[in-house]
This record gives sequence, structure tokens and C-alpha cells, in this order.
Amino acid sequence: MSDATTAVDARPLLELQGVVKRFGPVTALADGTLCCRPGSIHAVMGENGAGKSTLIKIMAGVLSPTEGIMRLDGREIAFSSPAEAQRHGVVCVFQELSLMPDLSVADNIGITAPPRRWGLIDRGAQLAEARRLLRLVGCDDIDGRERVRDLPLSRRQMVEIAKALGRKPRLLILDEATSALTADDVGRVVALLKRLRAEGMCILYISHRMHEIRELADECSVFANGRHVASFPFGSRTEDEIVRMMIGRPLSQMYPPKPPAPRVAPAPLLEARRLGWENRLRDVSLGVAAGEIVGLGGLDGQGQREFLLALFGCLSGVTGEIVMDGSPVSPRGPRTAKADPMRLALVPEDRKTEGLMLPMTVAENLSAATLSRWRRGPLIDNRRERQAIEEMQRRMQIKAVLDLPVATLSGGNQQKVAIGKWLMLGPRVLLLCDPTRGIDVGTKQEIYRLLRELADAGTAVLLYTTDYDELIGLCDRVAIFRDGHVVRTLEGDGITEEAILSGALAMGGADHGTERAA
Repeated sequence: MSDATTAVDARPLLELQGVVKRFGPVTALADGTLCCRPGSIHAVMGENGAGKSTLIKIMAGVLSPTEGIMRLDGREIAFSSPAEAQRHGVVCVFQELSLMPDLSVADNIGITAPPRRWGLIDRGAQLAEARRLLRLVGCDDIDGRERVRDLPLSRRQMVEIAKALGRKPRLLILDEATSALTADDVGRVVALLKRLRAEGMCILYISHRMHEIRELADECSVFANGRHVASFPFGSRTEDEIVRMMIGRPLSQMYPPKPPAPRVAPAPLLEARRLGWENRLRDVSLGVAAGEIVGLGGLDGQGQREFLLALFGCLSGVTGEIVMDGSPVSPRGPRTAKADPMRLALVPEDRKTEGLMLPMTVAENLSAATLSRWRRGPLIDNRRERQAIEEMQRRMQIKAVLDLPVATLSGGNQQKVAIGKWLMLGPRVLLLCDPTRGIDVGTKQEIYRLLRELADAGTAVLLYTTDYDELIGLCDRVAIFRDGHVVRTLEGDGITEEAILSGALAMGGADHGTERAA
């Protein structure tokens, strides 16, 4: 349970009772019941599609409820817009960033109510306020004059949080706010939320990261199938009990069993030899065999993403050698990387900006990487294309209408589309960059099962993840990156949290079972 330093006020700030939201014949939320108290962090948990997003959109004034009651300070209320909710102190940081990339950080932070002087925006005061808020979230290294598009994803998310605090919230709603953050920025957010709670703020925290909820939450509510299942003080239920409420099965079945390690190491299908790029990759030598899942570990930002991009031909000026089936290859770009004989597929980190075309349909996204396969002369063979799309929908268990925009899907189903798009290629090597970021426990289990099935069928998998549990539970080998270099490789029982951390932090000495030097 959390270490709140002030007693939680027993009187609710915002309370929802039996809230229902219908879209025509579809019921997105059947029972939205929730009670948020000042000086408390209330965690909301549930699978994607459980009704959490609809619930917080009603609280934030984005949607109007079909039925039910919402009370603020004991008085019944209904927000007609996000602006009205914000005027009453209810501010939401959604998973989808609301920043305008071509404006500066300061412009984004002060966009709704910029300070004015003589009727004009006071640029000096606006920049000073942006600096104050960035300092509050622990990011005074961000220049308020910098364009948002020039910031990495983690820094953009921190700007979004600073922007929300500038609206002086009484209730701060965070929807997967740490899913795009580096480990350092997660630490800053955790420290910030503890401080805000101690000052009496009410915080609603939606996350799939159990370790963060364990550290922060005072209370917890679980939703499933659009309904409120239970609310309880965090710590009064075990994690297995919480997961069972969410998905109906225990946490112990999270990862599929690994195959026994071969007596003789197989020859690599894909191998990097002394790969280098600018100052981000230094003499990286690493291979992956058919049927193997190799994890890329270490602290965030140590060259893991750049390594995957280099293999996929996304970076210019890469030195060293890439070898496929024992012969050198030169991916001159994603087009050649995904073509025979390499047939590589890369699932990027940010599905919304890099992995999917949100206004386009589920079907159009699924076939985007393989359109050339369905050509018959200058035309597309729509029947064959549709058959392949429907088969991938069944395989990935995508719960959606194929002709709806992919933007309308839950985060978990969007991620299934982002992965399924590349599986349509029938890849020999699958490159994955944090593929379970911001998705629920049940969908994670489906993706873990899929990756093991792909490996068992002969696909080589390279997996970068910031989740140590995934490295331990899923991978056959783990290569630890530090300063753009592979410093250690772990195998079998040697893949432990202690070994991963010691390699990542350059801690000395103890031999970890079957650990070996890279």
C-alpha cells in the first residue's frame, strides 16, 4: 500500500453512481460507479475495453452519460465540455497526447489561457510560467522555447503533465501517463504524485503497471466488461485476486513455457557484427536464431531502439556488417528489409504515430505492409486481400469491425492491428519495440502466447522491452545494452532481475549461473 503522509478526507470530491453510456445499440459503460477523495490516489484497473476510457471521458466532460448520477462536492453535476470540467477543477491527461507539435513547449502549456499584456500574449510571462511548471514536474532541462515535435516521446508526455498542472486541478486524472516514459521520468512522476497527494489533491490513476499501482495507490477499483466489479483499499487484495477480477484467470499463467535450451547453440539466422551508428551504437555484435526470442535489456535509451532501426534499414551511416543466413546483406531501407530474402518486420514503439494510420480502417491498416501481394496488374485483388485480412483478424483475436477507423479501437486492439499488419508479411525475423506498452494484462498474455507460437514455428524474435518481468518470463536469451554496447548476455536460469540490473548499472562481479560475457 502507498505511503500517504496525510489522512484521506472521507468526503468524496467526485462521485459517480450507476453511470451508463450507450452508443446506439452498443453499451460502452453499463455501471460506472466510482468515488474519488481528496488527498488520495485512486487506481482504476481493467482490461482494454473494460469501460475505463468511457468512464474518464464522462468525468472529464468529453462525453455525456446516458444514465446515472455524477456529484461534485456532494452536488449533482453534468459537464457539457472539457472546458467546463476544467473550470470545476477536473483535469485529465489522456493517453493520446493533445500537444500541437509545431508550437513551442511554452505555447502548448499556456494555450488555453495565456498571460496577456495590453491585449496581447505576454511571451515573457508565458515562458516563465512554463519554466515553473516544468520545474514542478522535475523537467527544468526542457527549454520552453523548443518545438514539441523536436522532443522525444517521453519528454512530450512530461510536457503534457506540466500543461495539466497549469490548469490548477482539484482532481487530476492520469490515463496510462507513464506508459511512454523512461525509467527516470517515471521516477519523477511517482515523486510528483506523492507530493500532490500530500498537499490534498485527488488523483485518479489508470495504469496496467502493477508495480506503479503498488507504490502509489490508496484505493483501487476494478472494471470488467463495462461494469464496476469492486472497490477496496489497495493491499486488502492480492495481485492474483485483482487479476482474476479483471480477466478471470490467475497471474501465474502469464507467460507460456519456454522450450528447453539446445545442447549446441544454433547458427544465427540474423547477425549483427560490430554494428555502429554515430555515438548511439558501438561495436554491437549480436545474433538471433530461428525459433529464438532474444531480449534487449538495460536502462532505457542505451541504444536498443537504434539497434532495431539499424537492422530494419531506417538509419543512414551505419557501420559494421549485417549477416542473414551466413551471407552479408545491406538493407537500404524498410522496403528492402521487408522483402526477400531478409523479410524483416519492425513493430515500432509508438503505435499511434509510427505503427498505425489512425483515420484509416482496421482492414486498410492490416494490409498496408503487404499491398503489393494483392496486385493483379494495376489493380488490387480485393477478394484475396479481404480473405487474408479476415484470417489475420481471427488469428490476432481483434475485437473490432474491419471497416471502422482504427482510431476507434481500444489500445489493446490497436496494438494487435499494429502487430498483425507485419505478421501478414510472414516475417522470418520480427523486431519488436516495447510491444505491450499501455495495454492490459489479458492482451499482454495473448501477445506473449503469440510470440512463443511464432518462435516455435521458426520465426526469430528480437524484443526490446522496459519490463524486466517480460525479459525474464519470455526470453531465451537477454542481451544487456549499456552506452550503445552489449555488455553482457544472459541465458536460461541466469536471466534474473539481479543479473539484468547489475549489467545495466555496471555493478561488479558475481557470476549469475549461466550468464556469459557478450
